[in-house]
Amino acid sequence: MNNNEKEHAKGKFIAYANGPSLEEINGSVKVPKGKGFWKTLLAYSGPGALVAVGYMDPGNWSTSITGGQNFQYLLMSVILMSSLVAMLLQYMAAKLGIVTQLDLAQAIRSRTSKPLGVVLWIMTELAIMATDIAEVIGAAIALYLLFGIPLIIAVFITILDVLVLLLLTKVGFRKIEAIVVALILVILFVFIYQVALSNPDWGSVFSGFIPNAKTFSTSKTVNGMTPLSGALGIIGATVMPHNLYLHSAVSQTRQIDHTDDEAVAQAVKFSGWDSNIQLTAAFVVNCLLLIMGVSVFKSGAVSDPSFFGLYSALSDTSSLSNGVLISVAKSGILSVLFAVALLASGQNSTITGTLTGQVIMEGFVNLKMPLWARRLVTRLIAVIPVMICVLLTSGQSELQEHRSLNTLMNNSQVFLAFALPFSMIPLIMMTDSKNTMGHFKNSLFLKITGWFSVISLTVLNLRGLPDSITDFFGSNPSATQVTIAHTIAYILILAILVLLVWTIVEVHKGDLRYTKAMQMRKKKTNN
Repeated sequence: MNNNEKEHAKGKFIAYANGPSLEEINGSVKVPKGKGFWKTLLAYSGPGALVAVGYMDPGNWSTSITGGQNFQYLLMSVILMSSLVAMLLQYMAAKLGIVTQLDLAQAIRSRTSKPLGVVLWIMTELAIMATDIAEVIGAAIALYLLFGIPLIIAVFITILDVLVLLLLTKVGFRKIEAIVVALILVILFVFIYQVALSNPDWGSVFSGFIPNAKTFSTSKTVNGMTPLSGALGIIGATVMPHNLYLHSAVSQTRQIDHTDDEAVAQAVKFSGWDSNIQLTAAFVVNCLLLIMGVSVFKSGAVSDPSFFGLYSALSDTSSLSNGVLISVAKSGILSVLFAVALLASGQNSTITGTLTGQVIMEGFVNLKMPLWARRLVTRLIAVIPVMICVLLTSGQSELQEHRSLNTLMNNSQVFLAFALPFSMIPLIMMTDSKNTMGHFKNSLFLKITGWFSVISLTVLNLRGLPDSITDFFGSNPSATQVTIAHTIAYILILAILVLLVWTIVEVHKGDLRYTKAMQMRKKKTNN
């Protein structure tokens, strides 16, 4: 964007954007040259934390704890596998941003037609709104549990987190990263403390990391959940499409000389270190959540898997597994710490969700609005279904209200299954391309593991779609409702496959056009 365009944009609420990704913070953090490993790693640390937040948001909590309650440590291997896949994909996203100086949305849009760009933008916006619903529910419940604020009022209070964002935009990006890390440490401390008190069977915990035939079984059903549906819930809550867009953008916040291959290689290397360290912390949190479901509570003691039910169970001595937990629970500290961690998780996601929204809006449709406005619009849309759910269940029993909110949160994650392949597949195609990445393209090992992971995740998500749609009809759907749900699911699967083919063809053709353009540029330079 030239100076005249920038001046014009300043006077507009929604402006045209065709500059660097997240232009206000792009290249804003200086990195040292010729320093040791640890000083250099510290300089590059931060973007990975913003990404890791998405892997431990409120949407993950219920699936992991419920999975532990229903199947003990069987699904630990799913957390491990999905975390390793996440590390692989996030590394590719960061590398794409650093090497091409484009975020994932910009890179896809530059290789596809305008209609497809708009379709992918809408799909990704829906995924962001789905995660925002989980954040609204989590934050509202935390406010209710900690301060006794009625749910309807608490839902509206979550809108005011836009003021938090306004404040953060004034303090500088490096300080935002520090705040996010601090909140992650709060969450980590809470769950380490609670699991340490529960004294789990560590032998069983570690053996759970080894997958077996039962991990993706559909033959055993516990409380309406099979191991497959539990595994899909964990995968869906762990590998999130919007995190790939975010990482490809925030990896560009470091000041790099792109004419120096060594400087670019250093940025790729240390961004990978930062990402893997932070995602390891997220992996630990998700493991702790599942371990909580097994060892903190007695088997089958949590009849209400919602945040309300978990909060109550942590203060109910009859539901806890040992004497140490019972003695601590009498003080109320276990349940209060749980609510504090829930609130911290929701606030962390406020920051990252807003940045991601701006990335995809600028990248796919070249539009830009102030961050506070962007947050307000997304949050208001997310609040609507939560408010409807609260109002519709206000006259019913407390347990029914809690379960309805929990169902809404879980069902909203279906949109993530739709959006995930449309970020993963173009990402791998572009990072596999020598034309796009030069000698930074994926190695053969990364290429094989990447495609295996993407195809496996896509197949699993599509396989679980009929059951996910059926869940919208409640816990005891009729045969007619199941038929309707499955019909809708198969139509959606067909639509997704057609759209995937369209995306793959356009990205491939776009890469060929990019190659020809680069060859023409070289000829002109040589002449």
